[in-house]
Amino acid sequence: MSVPRFWRHISSRYNLVGTRCNTCGEYYFPPRTMCPNCRREGSIEDYRFSGYGEVVTYTIIRTASEGFDMQTPYPLAIIQLEEGPRMTGQVVCDPEEITIGMQVKPTFRKLGEDGAAGIIYYGTKFIPA
Repeated sequence: MSVPRFWRHISSRYNLVGTRCNTCGEYYFPPRTMCPNCRREGSIEDYRFSGYGEVVTYTIIRTASEGFDMQTPYPLAIIQLEEGPRMTGQVVCDPEEITIGMQVKPTFRKLGEDGAAGIIYYGTKFIPA
Protein backbone atom coordinates (compact mmCIF):
# COMPACT_ATOMS: atom_id res chain seq x y z
CA MET A 1 0.00 0.00 0.00
CA SER A 2 1.44 3.38 -0.96
CA VAL A 3 1.70 6.19 1.57
CA PRO A 4 -1.01 8.36 -0.06
CA ARG A 5 -3.45 5.44 -0.12
CA PHE A 6 -2.66 4.68 3.52
CA TRP A 7 -3.55 8.25 4.54
CA ARG A 8 -6.75 8.18 2.46
CA HIS A 9 -7.99 5.25 4.57
CA ILE A 10 -7.85 7.37 7.73
CA SER A 11 -11.23 9.09 7.44
CA SER A 12 -10.48 11.80 10.01
CA ARG A 13 -7.51 12.93 7.91
CA TYR A 14 -9.65 14.19 5.01
CA ASN A 15 -13.09 14.65 6.58
CA LEU A 16 -14.48 16.65 9.47
CA VAL A 17 -14.89 13.71 11.82
CA GLY A 18 -15.76 14.26 15.44
CA THR A 19 -17.91 12.42 17.92
CA ARG A 20 -21.51 12.47 19.13
CA CYS A 21 -22.88 11.30 22.46
CA ASN A 22 -25.93 9.12 21.88
CA THR A 23 -27.02 9.66 25.48
CA CYS A 24 -27.26 13.49 25.61
CA GLY A 25 -27.00 14.33 21.89
CA GLU A 26 -23.94 16.64 22.16
CA TYR A 27 -21.44 16.86 19.29
CA TYR A 28 -17.68 17.24 19.79
CA PHE A 29 -14.88 18.41 17.54
CA PRO A 30 -12.12 17.37 17.84
CA PRO A 31 -13.28 13.86 18.77
CA ARG A 32 -13.58 12.78 22.40
CA THR A 33 -13.52 9.33 23.92
CA MET A 34 -15.82 10.27 26.79
CA CYS A 35 -18.74 12.70 27.04
CA PRO A 36 -17.99 15.41 29.62
CA ASN A 37 -21.73 15.74 30.35
CA CYS A 38 -22.70 12.08 30.78
CA ARG A 39 -19.33 10.74 31.90
CA ARG A 40 -19.28 6.94 31.95
CA GLU A 41 -22.98 6.63 31.14
CA GLY A 42 -22.43 8.33 27.78
CA SER A 43 -22.26 6.37 24.56
CA ILE A 44 -19.81 8.02 22.13
CA GLU A 45 -19.78 7.32 18.39
CA ASP A 46 -17.93 8.82 15.43
CA TYR A 47 -19.79 11.54 13.56
CA ARG A 48 -18.99 13.14 10.21
CA PHE A 49 -19.85 16.85 10.26
CA SER A 50 -21.42 18.54 7.25
CA GLY A 51 -18.94 21.40 7.54
CA TYR A 52 -21.58 24.07 6.99
CA GLY A 53 -21.46 26.85 9.53
CA GLU A 54 -21.22 30.51 10.41
CA VAL A 55 -18.27 32.83 11.04
CA VAL A 56 -18.28 33.79 14.74
CA THR A 57 -15.16 35.96 14.62
CA TYR A 58 -12.13 36.32 12.37
CA THR A 59 -8.76 37.93 11.87
CA ILE A 60 -6.77 38.78 8.76
CA ILE A 61 -3.33 37.18 8.69
CA ARG A 62 -0.94 39.64 7.07
CA THR A 63 2.39 38.26 8.32
CA ALA A 64 2.40 34.47 8.20
CA SER A 65 4.90 31.84 9.23
CA GLU A 66 7.29 30.26 6.75
CA GLY A 67 5.47 28.29 4.10
CA PHE A 68 2.32 30.40 4.30
CA ASP A 69 3.82 33.80 3.50
CA MET A 70 2.86 33.54 -0.18
CA GLN A 71 -0.83 33.29 0.80
CA THR A 72 -1.03 36.52 2.80
CA PRO A 73 -3.28 38.29 3.45
CA TYR A 74 -5.88 35.65 4.29
CA PRO A 75 -8.82 35.37 6.70
CA LEU A 76 -8.63 32.92 9.61
CA ALA A 77 -11.96 32.42 11.39
CA ILE A 78 -13.66 30.65 14.24
CA ILE A 79 -16.59 28.86 12.65
CA GLN A 80 -19.58 27.48 14.49
CA LEU A 81 -20.68 24.34 12.70
CA GLU A 82 -24.41 23.70 12.20
CA GLU A 83 -24.19 20.85 14.70
CA GLY A 84 -22.79 23.15 17.40
CA PRO A 85 -19.02 22.77 17.85
CA ARG A 86 -16.66 25.60 16.96
CA MET A 87 -13.43 25.22 15.04
CA THR A 88 -10.71 27.38 13.55
CA GLY A 89 -10.37 27.41 9.78
CA GLN A 90 -9.15 29.46 6.87
CA VAL A 91 -11.87 31.12 4.79
CA VAL A 92 -10.92 31.28 1.13
CA CYS A 93 -12.19 34.65 0.00
CA ASP A 94 -11.04 38.23 -0.41
CA PRO A 95 -10.15 39.55 3.08
CA GLU A 96 -12.47 42.50 2.44
CA GLU A 97 -15.48 40.20 1.87
CA ILE A 98 -15.50 38.25 5.15
CA THR A 99 -18.00 39.32 7.82
CA ILE A 100 -19.16 38.06 11.18
CA GLY A 101 -22.26 35.96 10.58
CA MET A 102 -21.17 34.93 7.06
CA GLN A 103 -22.42 31.47 6.11
CA VAL A 104 -19.63 29.14 4.98
CA LYS A 105 -19.31 25.66 3.54
CA PRO A 106 -16.36 23.26 3.43
CA THR A 107 -13.97 22.84 0.54
CA PHE A 108 -11.09 20.42 0.14
CA ARG A 109 -7.82 22.26 -0.48
CA LYS A 110 -4.07 21.95 -0.22
CA LEU A 111 -2.84 22.94 3.25
CA GLY A 112 0.91 22.64 2.75
CA GLU A 113 3.82 20.40 1.86
CA ASP A 114 7.09 19.16 3.31
CA GLY A 115 9.68 20.75 1.05
CA ALA A 116 9.71 20.82 -2.75
CA ALA A 117 9.61 17.01 -3.07
CA GLY A 118 7.79 16.20 0.17
CA ILE A 119 4.36 15.00 1.15
CA ILE A 120 1.49 17.34 0.20
CA TYR A 121 -1.10 17.84 2.95
CA TYR A 122 -4.74 18.40 2.10
CA GLY A 123 -7.62 19.28 4.36
CA THR A 124 -10.70 21.37 4.93
CA LYS A 125 -10.88 25.10 4.37
CA PHE A 126 -14.07 27.12 4.05
CA ILE A 127 -15.64 29.24 1.31
CA PRO A 128 -18.67 31.56 1.41
CA ALA A 129 -21.92 29.55 1.09
